[in-house]
Amino acid sequence: MPTTLLTLRDSLTQLTLAPELGASLVNWTRLSDGRALLRHSDEQALAGANPRRLACYPLLPWSNRIGGGGFDTPAGWQALSANTDHEPLPIHGSAWQQPWQVVDVTSDSASLRLDSQSPFPYRATLHVRLHDGCLRMTLHATHLGAHATWYGLGLHPYLPRNAHTRLQAKAAGVWLYAEDKLSSQWVELPPAWNFEEPTLLPQQLVDNAFTQWPGMARIIQADADYQLVCEAEGSDVFLLFCPQAQNFFCFEPVTHPVNAHHLPTRPGLQLLAHGQSCQLHLRLHYQTLRG
Repeated sequence: MPTTLLTLRDSLTQLTLAPELGASLVNWTRLSDGRALLRHSDEQALAGANPRRLACYPLLPWSNRIGGGGFDTPAGWQALSANTDHEPLPIHGSAWQQPWQVVDVTSDSASLRLDSQSPFPYRATLHVRLHDGCLRMTLHATHLGAHATWYGLGLHPYLPRNAHTRLQAKAAGVWLYAEDKLSSQWVELPPAWNFEEPTLLPQQLVDNAFTQWPGMARIIQADADYQLVCEAEGSDVFLLFCPQAQNFFCFEPVTHPVNAHHLPTRPGLQLLAHGQSCQLHLRLHYQTLRG
C-alpha cells in the first residue's frame, strides 16, 4: 500500500512528511530549483518504508543505543530488546518504528501524534511548520505509565554532503566509545573535531556525542550558495555521524549522550512521573549565501 504523504510549502521551500513511517520527513527542497536541503529520498527509499533511509525522524523515549539489556528505574528494571535486524542493541527509541496520526494539517504546518505502549506508555506529538525558508520542529513527550521512568529526546536529520560541505558547531568535549559503540570516556575536544569555525567534515568515521553545545550551528553548502542555520532548545548535546565515502552526514540535536542510562548521573535524561512531559525544539533556517 502506498505511503500517505503530507506536503507543506512556504515562499522558499517545500516539505513532504510520512506520518505512517515514524513521523519521518521525506524531502525538504528549495522551490527555485528543487535542490535537496535534507538528504533526498527517492521512490525506492520511500518504498522501503524505513525511516533510516529518509530525511529525518524523531528519537524518543531515548536517542541512540542503550546497553545492558535495559536500564534501572525507581520502580525496577526496564528490560529492552534489540529493535532492528542489523544492530545488537536497542537504538533510537520506539517512536520511529510506529505510525503516527495526523491531528491537524495546513498548507505550511502539520501536527502529528503517537500514543505508544512500547516500551512503556507515553504520548508524543510532533509539530512541524515552514515559514520563509525556516523549518521548525517541536517534539513533545508525556509519560503515561504508572511508574516514573527516564526519558530522552532527539531529532535525526540526514544532510547532503560533498567535498565542499562545512560545519560550524561549538562544543567543549566529546564522548569516545568502545567496540560496542557505547560511551566509554569523555575527553576535551580534540583539535581534529573542533568545529568552532566553519570546517570541512572529517574523512574518517565519526559517530560521537559532542557536549556543552550552546544550541547553535551552521551547515554551509558553498557550492549550492546556501547555508542551514540550526538552533535548538532543550538540547546541549549533538550527535555527529560522518560515515566514510557517503553523500550524507547526520547532525542530531539530542538531550543526552549515547547510553546515558548507564553513565554516572544519567546526563541529559529526565525522570518523568505519570503526566509529566519533556520537549525539544529545532529550527533549521535556509539562507542564501549570495544576493
